[in-house]
Amino acid sequence: MKKTGMIHIYTGNGKGKTTAALGLALRAAGAGMKVFFAQFIKGGRTSEALAISQNLPMIKFKAFGMGRFIKGLPSPADVAGAGAGLAECGAIAASGEFDLLVLDEIFPALRAGLLREEDLKGLILRKSQKTELVMTGRDAPDSMIAAADLVTEMKEVKHYYEKGIRARKGIEL
Repeated sequence: MKKTGMIHIYTGNGKGKTTAALGLALRAAGAGMKVFFAQFIKGGRTSEALAISQNLPMIKFKAFGMGRFIKGLPSPADVAGAGAGLAECGAIAASGEFDLLVLDEIFPALRAGLLREEDLKGLILRKSQKTELVMTGRDAPDSMIAAADLVTEMKEVKHYYEKGIRARKGIEL
């Protein structure tokens, strides 16, 4: 049977989308697979970026965001950075060099106007058959859900944010 890389989506308003993608990346790396973890929106100063860079050389990590929320229209620098990131990830997806490619926070990047949905569809169409693709973020577009083989929706039932507790380093950051 020919190995076929599936398309996964982790979406929804609940906590755990990036965490699920990181868990899969760790599992894949442990199985000897080559992993590329691309993070959009976030600026590469997250605890997961630090842990990967210091301890997990089998996972290549790269951030394509400026690490800030975008209110209103994104700046040209925001758009250029995200576009360059998607182009690099498109080349990776097509090459088959990596067994697992994670596009973390890709859907918020679409929603913020950093990327075009058509360009993400192009990446999916050019993806090597051997590459497993994971995309995360709230509000996955219907077209992406239709293209996916696995979709998991994280649903917030209760969250301590409601009590005024902010994101904590090592847990959410």
